[in-house]
Amino acid sequence: MKSGPCAHAVAALALSPVLAVAACGVSAPIGTPVAVAPNPDDEYTLSSGDRIRVIVFGEETLTGEYVITSGGNLTFPLVGNLPATKRTVEQLQTALAAALADGYINNPRVSIQVVSFRPFYILGEVSRPGEYPVSTGLTLQQAVASAGGYTYRANTRRVFLKRANETQERLFDLRDATPVVIRAGDTIRIGERRF
Repeated sequence: MKSGPCAHAVAALALSPVLAVAACGVSAPIGTPVAVAPNPDDEYTLSSGDRIRVIVFGEETLTGEYVITSGGNLTFPLVGNLPATKRTVEQLQTALAAALADGYINNPRVSIQVVSFRPFYILGEVSRPGEYPVSTGLTLQQAVASAGGYTYRANTRRVFLKRANETQERLFDLRDATPVVIRAGDTIRIGERRF
């Protein structure tokens, strides 16, 4: 047998087909699970209605819960309005620490956690349409389940989804194996199937 990465990959094939395929640089056979890189769009960004807990270490009077305003700001003592919309928790944490360090506190250490997310909305052919709380990694199927599941008239193959930061809804085919992650502020619409 020839030596090289593929020779070692053949030996590793019995242990892990994915490792063997990766070592040889060939495409994976059908049915082989392949890791999918996380979608950067799935990273949660703050917006109005989110409730956060801010901890400024050593500054008990500044520590507490705050709600992102309808204008998309964190209104914080000493610094005033700090833009929060479309920032991740880590980005807001860094911005708040920088604002506090600008003449207010020496070497501020800031920690921010989301206490409650703004809701998502589900309409159409589900048992209980309405607004529901978002949790990290919530999938479309889980969102439908939280609304009591599909009605008997529901089209369970296609769903319309409008992201919070978009103006038009998009059509998703539920027969696709890729899970659809629901974010806070999203609107899901389940249509009727054609009989």
